[in-house]
Amino acid sequence: MVQRGSHHTNGLRRPFFAVKPLVETIPATAMNVHHLELFYYVARYGGISSAIRHMPYGIQQPAVSGQILALEAYLGQKLFYRRPFALTPGGERLYHFIQPFFGNLGQVADELRGHQTSRLRLAASSALLREYGPRLLNGLREQVPELKLVLRDANQTMAEAYLLSQEVDLAITELYAKPPAGLRHEPLVEAPLMLLVPATLATGDAQQLLAERPLPLISVPADTAIYKTFHDGLRKLGTEWEIGIELSNLEMVQTYVAAGFGIGLSLVTAGSTFGNGVRALPLKGHARLNIAAFWQEPVPRLAALFLDGVRRTARQVQMEIDAFAPEGKRGAR
Repeated sequence: MVQRGSHHTNGLRRPFFAVKPLVETIPATAMNVHHLELFYYVARYGGISSAIRHMPYGIQQPAVSGQILALEAYLGQKLFYRRPFALTPGGERLYHFIQPFFGNLGQVADELRGHQTSRLRLAASSALLREYGPRLLNGLREQVPELKLVLRDANQTMAEAYLLSQEVDLAITELYAKPPAGLRHEPLVEAPLMLLVPATLATGDAQQLLAERPLPLISVPADTAIYKTFHDGLRKLGTEWEIGIELSNLEMVQTYVAAGFGIGLSLVTAGSTFGNGVRALPLKGHARLNIAAFWQEPVPRLAALFLDGVRRTARQVQMEIDAFAPEGKRGAR
């Protein structure tokens, strides 16, 4: 309400107006940055208990729960569901906003202190780590003699989780499905599938084995990209071949084939060699498995350096693979 009155200036009476302020109130508090940090760890590691185990300082679960509740009260909405853990749409939006800041604090601190990190955290399938890891990492070690490594065995799903939680800097593994938002990827190599057979088994080629299926199929699990790609190819042929013996990795597949337990599903790699008890039959005409690099921006300096080396090596590896299995179907799905 405007109030009228008078004011004396140099002996003259002048009216004055008491004007109501345009801004009546200012919020007493701003958003608590510590609450945001706690929420970042909870969202990154999928729950309060897991977040506490990964925080760089000690804090009790009731304290975290209380401060998260305070943040939710301030924002006027829930940020995640407790059991099972899942971010709400508001929680997703907040996490993606604060993640670049909290996720890169350590790296920025090292740069500001003049410390260039010499650690590379890499996720890759065990087959790739075995076949190509030393070859690729030797080149990086020549450029960074003080190189420290963290290597994790991972398929695509695991690699994506490691990247999104910032537990690794880079992943090199199979590409079967489109990666989630926030991750970038780059196809590197297309590798054909092959069947491994006991040397004592009389057979002509892989197509004959697919038609007759004389022994059980030995394979890595059905949810892996290798088996899914194999199954996609069989479906186009109008047939199926269920796993008879499921093993955790390709090395074990070769071992059990050599022992005569069945026919193994495997992947052609550059310079593939097998013992006397195993023969390899490439699956001609089948779709190839894509091997790709996955990362999240910004890429740490050492990971970017390693990725450049991977790109150069991938071209040579593709030529070596094509020489072993020249009739595989490139780019098919």
